[in-house]
Amino acid sequence: MFIETETTPNPATLKFLPGRQVMPDGTREFADPEAAAASPLAEALFDLGDVTGVFFGRDFVSVTAAPGVQWAGLKPQVVAILLDHFVSGAPLFAGGDASGISVPAEETEMDDDPADADVVAQIKDLIETRVRPAVANDGGDIVYRGFRGGVVYLAMQGACSGCPSSSATLKQGIEGLLKHYVPEVTEVRAA
Repeated sequence: MFIETETTPNPATLKFLPGRQVMPDGTREFADPEAAAASPLAEALFDLGDVTGVFFGRDFVSVTAAPGVQWAGLKPQVVAILLDHFVSGAPLFAGGDASGISVPAEETEMDDDPADADVVAQIKDLIETRVRPAVANDGGDIVYRGFRGGVVYLAMQGACSGCPSSSATLKQGIEGLLKHYVPEVTEVRAA
């Protein structure tokens, strides 16, 4: 087995591609060792001591290094843990699979005004078809949180959550796209 690595726009985060499915559906972010207890793989990565974030995508794992940590020393350790996990066929989550495990970002979705249902559907469709694939290429994900008074609230995850260019991505990229296709959108904010 060979695990490819890719850089991301966030210099603290690398994207690891094991050449197979990681998550059957959705994504999952682990921002601390306590959250990582739900996954033996995430827990093992945090146990390295130099990891501050782990993110599972459909076919990748993004790992964020602590400030000041050099990837030259950490990368071989991460690859070894990923190899051991995927070669052994161990489950990704304690209990065997991701069923019943919620994605924390989706738990905090706002209640949208029912009068905005068509607008919200357009926004969600654009995020799903145009934005999420691009963000996944960078080792992260974007989650819709709500729409109020012309403002779309989104949460960045994985490599994108701490990326120095994430605010520019939200304002110049995603906001421009949504405003173009959905005139009711006046602004995009991080939630």
